[in-house]
Amino acid sequence: MFVLFDANILIFSINPNSPYHQECIQATNTIRQNGDTPCIIPQSLYEFWTVATRPAAERGLGLTPAQAQAEILAIKKHYPFFPDTPTIYAEWEKLIVQHAVSGKNGHDARYVAAMNIHGITQLLTMNIKDFKRFTHITALLPSEV
Repeated sequence: MFVLFDANILIFSINPNSPYHQECIQATNTIRQNGDTPCIIPQSLYEFWTVATRPAAERGLGLTPAQAQAEILAIKKHYPFFPDTPTIYAEWEKLIVQHAVSGKNGHDARYVAAMNIHGITQLLTMNIKDFKRFTHITALLPSEV
């Protein structure tokens, strides 16, 4: 089974200064040991880039674009990548209307739209509350793996 990784899992996994670093690494290892496969989508990488290249003083990692690109290349080597398809937008639009999604939660709906299109039912995230409305998927904290 595939387990989609939210960008926050990727961010904490590469940041040894994060209080969640070890927890995210352990969850990744446990997922693999259980025979499941962590995976990513473009949304995971868009959000990763935004945080990775944001200054550390603004809750980012302060990486240069070249450093962030190197991290993305490493991530793509370690995780299967499910690309965007034309049907993801239509699915996202259906979800935001069906669940009355507004504001920043539109990004979360985009994860779920991609999950629906690619047949992924589990998401590893530090923000499970943001996914409660989507009862057909399972959002897990790293501590729950």
